[in-house]
Amino acid sequence: MLPLEGTLLEKLRKIEALHAGTTVAGEKEAARRAAERIRARLAELRGRDQDVELHYRLPDPWKRMLFVALCRRYGLKPFREPGRRYTTVQLRAPKEFHEKTLWPEYLALSEELNAHLHDLTTRVIREAIDDDVSEPTEQASTKVLPEANGG
Repeated sequence: MLPLEGTLLEKLRKIEALHAGTTVAGEKEAARRAAERIRARLAELRGRDQDVELHYRLPDPWKRMLFVALCRRYGLKPFREPGRRYTTVQLRAPKEFHEKTLWPEYLALSEELNAHLHDLTTRVIREAIDDDVSEPTEQASTKVLPEANGG
């Protein structure tokens, strides 16, 4: 495992622990307990609230993969009806679970993964292609005025 990967895994586990409300030491154990607490919270919500069908539009394949994996981690079964776009993920879960747990955790994990992918991409481009990974410079538009017709 690369050092960057270890750091990312540690950060992702901490995010999950934060969303589960746990402070147990030991990263793997904390992540396991966090997932258990979140599954218990989901079961409690399902005991008092009805599941609603939620539709998510996730065009980025990496974020979609993350979201689907997060759903499965908590025992949810993401799906897509025939004829739906590939970017659509459907899910049946209590709305409160979505609003207070699943979606905020997904956003935090997604932000961390984006930062990691950005750093990794930047490093690979610098080492393998070119040192300059800056954005292109902006230049004033060179609009040409139409010529006047004599007539």
